[in-house]
Amino acid sequence: MNTLFDKIWDAHVVTSVNDGPTQLYIDRLYCHEVTSPQAFDGLRLRGIKCFRPEKIYCMPDHNTPTHDQDKPIEDPISKAQVDTLEKNAKEFGLTHYGMLNKRNGIIHVVGPERGLTLPGMTIVCGDSHTSTHGAMGAIAFGIGTSEVEMVMASQCILQTKPKTMRISVEGKLSKGVTAKDMALYMMSKLTTAGATGYFIEYAGEAVRALSMEGRLTLCNLSIEMGARGGMIAPDEVTFEYIKGRENTPKGEAWEKALAYWRTLKTDVDATFDKEIKFEAADIEPMITYGTNPGMGMGITQHIPMTLGMGEAEKVSFLKSLDYMGFQPGEVLLGKKVDYVFLGACTNGRIEDFRVFASLVKGYKKADNITAWLVPGSWMVDEQIREEGLDKVLADAGFEIRQPGCSACLAMNDDKVPAGKYAVSTSNRNFEGRQGPGSRTLLASPLVAAAAAITGVITDPREFIK
Repeated sequence: MNTLFDKIWDAHVVTSVNDGPTQLYIDRLYCHEVTSPQAFDGLRLRGIKCFRPEKIYCMPDHNTPTHDQDKPIEDPISKAQVDTLEKNAKEFGLTHYGMLNKRNGIIHVVGPERGLTLPGMTIVCGDSHTSTHGAMGAIAFGIGTSEVEMVMASQCILQTKPKTMRISVEGKLSKGVTAKDMALYMMSKLTTAGATGYFIEYAGEAVRALSMEGRLTLCNLSIEMGARGGMIAPDEVTFEYIKGRENTPKGEAWEKALAYWRTLKTDVDATFDKEIKFEAADIEPMITYGTNPGMGMGITQHIPMTLGMGEAEKVSFLKSLDYMGFQPGEVLLGKKVDYVFLGACTNGRIEDFRVFASLVKGYKKADNITAWLVPGSWMVDEQIREEGLDKVLADAGFEIRQPGCSACLAMNDDKVPAGKYAVSTSNRNFEGRQGPGSRTLLASPLVAAAAAITGVITDPREFIK
């Protein structure tokens, strides 16, 4: 009896080394501008080409500005990285979706929406949030630059097989609770190291009830628990989402693929190395208060006290709170914030813009808030306009920026100033992640929307009828 992970892994094993790593075949390599230059240089040094160039897709996202993309990038480092990716892709004969290309966007948003990410695949990228693609029923994980070179050269990678963990969330999520809250809740319970060494399969009624976009958000955050990746068994939600997309099989090939995809589920009697269960009813809208994604709490709760902590844990905890300007036992509701960021590979999809717009409709952006609303791709941007969400947002005082990673990380123009608070739908709240000295509070699009119209941390359930 096999788990879903075992089935896909075993189908991609080329060779195994006794007491050593597995040579794993890779179906898709996604390649962005930050982690690829040295890999291409390595190929040049050895005088070799990409083994299967049709399996590799390149696009800039980390360094792309979210305004005036039709003009040269002003930051010289960002410009050099974006230009270098374009040159490398051309030299090695790889598919490249550059800025303003209608297929461009954050690579982890574009892959699923273009049908490049499919069930049963093995997928890698030189980026930790590659775990996102596991939501489609794939094995997807981030790799280092030397491993990017390895995959380019051979379409294979050497990997030690991780242990397996199943996290089940049973019952129904309450009003105003999203996939982002589910992930932040898990991290608050398991910590950022709780799944180290494991590949997670998410299961249970609450997971099955998620939309495809919610599943992508959940799997995106697997890495923040220390996991190698996360995945969800493909089902009718998955198949309906990918049917008819640009790169999905068509006609007879679709039927054949579908028949195989329906076999991709954990056998009833399969065992995992670890099993964890949560109740959906215990989860409320979440917000982080510290400097790692595991330092989160329900929005109505108090920041924990230090009672019962070991000395090392207490020192680290208080250092984190000092950076954030918070105190043990403090309530965050009503706390003034300065920035709101909607976007990233975590929450930059069309569904995220729909829920944000649904909450701010009929209200106005608070005067003290600088809001960055950044679609994850040009396809999302197009959907926003087709559905009239741009008008709803404009009426409320919000502007939509151009696609890119934006304020998820301080590698482009969208940086939060030192000391300022940002309610962010991204995935990391490390010190300086959104800009030197910036203070990040991770939350869902609904929590972000409530903060954007009130100017303070607000329970979004107050606005949900």
